[in-house]
Amino acid sequence: MNTEKVLLGALAGFATGALFGVLFAPYKGKELRGKISQGTLDYASDLKAKFSNYVDSLSEKMDMVKDEAGNLVDQGKSALDHGRKDIKAATQGQGQKSNLM
Repeated sequence: MNTEKVLLGALAGFATGALFGVLFAPYKGKELRGKISQGTLDYASDLKAKFSNYVDSLSEKMDMVKDEAGNLVDQGKSALDHGRKDIKAATQGQGQKSNLM
């Protein structure tokens, strides 16, 4: 589902709920405004906590990716060093054979 559609639907639902809440509220204006204000603060706090958790999760995943990339680089360097040593040993062995002939 498209994120924009979900967000638009959530906002429309929130606005509709707020409208019906105001129209059918059993509270006086000041008390109702306080409840709406508190509800908004609670919603914002919850949203902030979820966003913080999401950022923390992304950060942990990025650290894992960095570690894995570092491991792959180290493996590549090790393989390259072994290849260089094998090539050097092979070329030195050929040089000794040609000197003997």
